[in-house]
Amino acid sequence: MSFFSRLAVAGAIALGTTLPAAAQEGALTISVGFGPTAEVPDPRASYNGWMSNQTGVTETLMGIDYDMNLYPRLAESIEQASPTTWRVTLREGLTFHDGSPVTAQAVIDSIAPISDEEHPGHNARASKLLDLAGMSIDGDRVVVFETNSPNAAFPWTLSEPAIAVLGEPSDAFPINATGPYVFKEAVPEQLYRAEANLNYWQGTPGLEEVRVVASANPATAALAFEAGEIDLVINYPETDFERIKETGAQGFSAPTARLYFFTVNAKNGPMANPLIRQAVSYAIDRQGIVDAALSGVGGVPAGTVFPAGKGWAADISAPYDPAKAEALLAQAGAVKEGGTWMLDGTPLEIDIVTYSSRAALPPTAELTQAFLATIGVKANITVGEWGASNDAIAAGDADLFLQAWVTTPQGDPGAVLETLLKSDGSSNSGRFANARLDELLDLGRLTFDHDARMAIYDEVQHIIASEAALIPVFHVSQTNVGVPGLTGYQVHPTETYWINHETKLTK
Repeated sequence: MSFFSRLAVAGAIALGTTLPAAAQEGALTISVGFGPTAEVPDPRASYNGWMSNQTGVTETLMGIDYDMNLYPRLAESIEQASPTTWRVTLREGLTFHDGSPVTAQAVIDSIAPISDEEHPGHNARASKLLDLAGMSIDGDRVVVFETNSPNAAFPWTLSEPAIAVLGEPSDAFPINATGPYVFKEAVPEQLYRAEANLNYWQGTPGLEEVRVVASANPATAALAFEAGEIDLVINYPETDFERIKETGAQGFSAPTARLYFFTVNAKNGPMANPLIRQAVSYAIDRQGIVDAALSGVGGVPAGTVFPAGKGWAADISAPYDPAKAEALLAQAGAVKEGGTWMLDGTPLEIDIVTYSSRAALPPTAELTQAFLATIGVKANITVGEWGASNDAIAAGDADLFLQAWVTTPQGDPGAVLETLLKSDGSSNSGRFANARLDELLDLGRLTFDHDARMAIYDEVQHIIASEAALIPVFHVSQTNVGVPGLTGYQVHPTETYWINHETKLTK
């Protein structure tokens, strides 16, 4: 069976045979650590598409199922006509929220602004993923995509939430999409609200309304849940997960592709030396962090970027070896005096920055600080916002930036690696550079044979490990908590899907 035949089968399984759902049961209020960025957050801009995809407002041409398989979503099929030509056939009978038909031209009109720097929907990250030379139509239902170069990741790219299919906006439908819920309003950094699309192509949604409220502090969200103000908390504090379930709440936990890791300042300071980076990695007891910071409910120590069982992970362990760490420090030219490692005549100090919107980040930084202190290295911690932390590492004012990313948001391994570690990567804030890594990441896009791609990304991961280009800590299992009566919900490994038309809440 060909790759694209398998896609068609996967699509049939993922979508299933749908029947109209029962009458809606009211509103579902979700608490999450971030809010919308504007009163009408264009799904194509920045990461706005994540929330519109998560809440069922927008849909993409392709999708990722719960087993991380690619399937046709608004597309009926996708076919590679040449190394740089892809033909996408749309499903019949699709309409936007305002009732207008979803046509091939509408898809082109929706995607074109992503690459237009003058348009509010411009998204440099998504534009780079698409790498389009042009788009055209072949009748009402076929979109022909031409890429600048062969791109094996292109079908996966079409699952990126920023590449949402949108119709012409209006006052009544400022985000005119195709999903089971219709965008109604947003209050920046506070609220995102959507109502049921009674004409949804897969059947009547099971909820009247979906409300997302932002709470940057996980503890605050937990208190609001216990007070009955919230129906579902995304990223519930792991330390309280078992207790809250004893109260009758539903606990939802499943492995995801989210990696907690340190971005390293590879340009200046002590972490510019790969021997010191490797020493820091060996000094970290990852299992100890998982047990302490996640209370044993939500993580697996990480030796590489991708989690085991998700298709792309290389066989790389993450040993905890303080003696090896100290040997590497000595090899780097450091000298231990009175229990403290000295570098160039001054105590070796490492500045760590992180943020607090994910409950496990600050304790992970503190535990890392303790492990480094055990071998005689002082670490300083600053907890702020993500943006400030990213700016600090980019400016060379910090040595390590502890953050958490989904490493396969489109199911393909290349995109995040290119973003984080390629020399010109848009989020390469640590300014790591390796010519062979760049070459391999380019080759991964140009190679269509699956086994050959596996070998390429295996070598990439070994370079990352040997250079400590970033320092993986653990892969997390997302822990979410919902009220009794919530059905049709489960944790998605990419975290970009929350609500579908079958989700219901009966109180």
